[in-house]
Amino acid sequence: MSNSLTEDFNKFVEIISLNSKEEEDIKSKHNSLTNMIIADPPKGYNIVKTRLSGSYAKHTVLNEYNVDKLPDVDIITIIDSCDKSVDEINADFLNYFEDKKGKVTPNIRQQSNSIGIIYSNISVDMVIGILKDDKLKICSNKKHDWISSNALIHIDYMIKKNKEYDFVGCNIELFDKDGVWGCRKHKEKPQKEDFLCGNQFPHPAMILTKKCMDEVNGYRSEKKTRRTEDYDLFMRLYAKGYIGYNIQENLYQYNEDMYGYSKRKFRYRIDEFWLRLEDFKELKLMPKGYIYIFKPILSGIMPKKLLKKINKIRYKDMEKKDENWCYNYA
Repeated sequence: MSNSLTEDFNKFVEIISLNSKEEEDIKSKHNSLTNMIIADPPKGYNIVKTRLSGSYAKHTVLNEYNVDKLPDVDIITIIDSCDKSVDEINADFLNYFEDKKGKVTPNIRQQSNSIGIIYSNISVDMVIGILKDDKLKICSNKKHDWISSNALIHIDYMIKKNKEYDFVGCNIELFDKDGVWGCRKHKEKPQKEDFLCGNQFPHPAMILTKKCMDEVNGYRSEKKTRRTEDYDLFMRLYAKGYIGYNIQENLYQYNEDMYGYSKRKFRYRIDEFWLRLEDFKELKLMPKGYIYIFKPILSGIMPKKLLKKINKIRYKDMEKKDENWCYNYA
């Protein structure tokens, strides 16, 4: 049974992994595209620079298991600021690529926040952006406005500036149907003991190296890790000597409302109790950790409405609160 599962998984990995020929072809196509737009930009525009982003830039691009989809490459094209509206800029770049069909590909389309350029074996998302106060704003066809993006910050921090860190997160804004109501500030440089209070990293906004993920064999899918796969992952990484960092900016928005609390059923709280017991031992946090393993149980017996109210107080204006207040009560 175990061997069969391993063989099936290895076969799946082989299917979704790019071979060397595919990697070279993708590299050739995106290089040709960026060289073209830099050498011969749309009339009236100055291209400041182009940057790879997304899974390709993080070296995690895969063949889509769904045969109807293609592996994708995200390219951010940064332009000088101009007086034109977002809709005008989108139209200019769409027409530009339409005019270049002979040099690019016959399949070009306007997307929510990018222009899709479709080759036979790859999909390129061309994102048009500007830099304002060193922060990236991208041209959104969906919003008809400039919207903030964290793509360049994450890539620069992870790949170029701080190679001593193995994974990077950030602070996040919390919103519900009424809009943004607070933020969750994460400790800049979490230590092992910080995991006693809870997860120290915002899972949806994380970038991790392949090396550290391979070292711990990725996520664990077990009964005790249900709803806490990320918490378990980061604790096991720290136990192996890997360390993470949180950029001290709000670079991600997370939908957290009353319905979010209903997802965590009491049986999952019990699972987390056993998970904490195991991982705290691996982190050598005992006997101090014995006090903290009961935290999910206590949270589980608390009325959801009261828990929601407490968290509203905790996370509202968190950026102004003292650092110790933010983390010791996480």
